[in-house]
Amino acid sequence: MKKYYMIGFTTLTCLLAGIAGVAPSLKAAGEDTSVSKLLAEAKTQAYAISVDASQLESYTRESTLSWETHAVEISRMKDDINQTAKTVERLSANRSEAAPWQAAAIDRIIPLIQEIAGNTTSAIDYINKYQSRLTMKEYTDYLESNSDLSSQLAGLIAHYVDYGNAKNRYANLKRTIDLPAK
Repeated sequence: MKKYYMIGFTTLTCLLAGIAGVAPSLKAAGEDTSVSKLLAEAKTQAYAISVDASQLESYTRESTLSWETHAVEISRMKDDINQTAKTVERLSANRSEAAPWQAAAIDRIIPLIQEIAGNTTSAIDYINKYQSRLTMKEYTDYLESNSDLSSQLAGLIAHYVDYGNAKNRYANLKRTIDLPAK
């Protein structure tokens, strides 16, 4: 029980730190702030998916867990993926107003979230059919792939958000010391 409390506390701490680190990028000159806000939202959501996927993948190393335990976690992950998919849809809808780096982020996020969603659907189908065979390679491959892909997605979005923050800090410093535009 204590272990789950620590995971929850660590997750909450990281999510709050991620949100706090995003604010400066929302004011970047010449960039759509709604896209920056959506990227910040996607960053938090992608991290949640990554936590879900890592937790679920860790279940493959514990053969005594029931299929219900797997089902609860994969249901949580499915909900997080669906929430993120809505954010990605809003990002896509705003792509025409996005700065080039924001459009590149959107273009790179979409295939990853689609692959994660596909693997999750396959894993859910597997659980529904083969509740007593959750240690089989087919199922564990879905979970391992999602763990890797969700880590890549979370890192990718975080890098883009960090880029936006750095770009904004540069623009603010440039204005502060009144450098001429090139």
